[in-house]
Amino acid sequence: MLKNKIAAKAVTAANFRRFGSIIDYPGRRGAPKTKNLFRVIVRQPGLGWRIAYLVVRDRCIRRLEQHPGSLESFEPVRGQGLIYVASRKDPASIKCFLLDKPVILKKGIWHGVVSISRDFDVKITENSSVKCIYWTLGFDLDGK
Repeated sequence: MLKNKIAAKAVTAANFRRFGSIIDYPGRRGAPKTKNLFRVIVRQPGLGWRIAYLVVRDRCIRRLEQHPGSLESFEPVRGQGLIYVASRKDPASIKCFLLDKPVILKKGIWHGVVSISRDFDVKITENSSVKCIYWTLGFDLDGK
């Protein structure tokens, strides 16, 4: 039986371009160092889906959001962070989880993400068009 050995290469934008692209936040170096960064990097045309890249720098949030018409994945890429979730608009129902593995939120789940490292990078996949509803809490949720 013949065996082929093919040397593994590190993925770079240049050497992988022919096959696809790297999931990362474009233009990160020139962006403000204190604000969260969010950008859709791939969108399936029509009623399909999109992939976004979120750089979380918030250590504290005062609101949660929900998307009544879309599932949403949160896939940690770099750093550490927490995800706050609630199934109903009731402060007593809010739970907090260490976001150390990819998760998929059900439609309509209230959520928010904070960083517990300098930056917390997250890949997000959701419907191509997303309606956002916000819930202002009146108190802080933080990563302490």
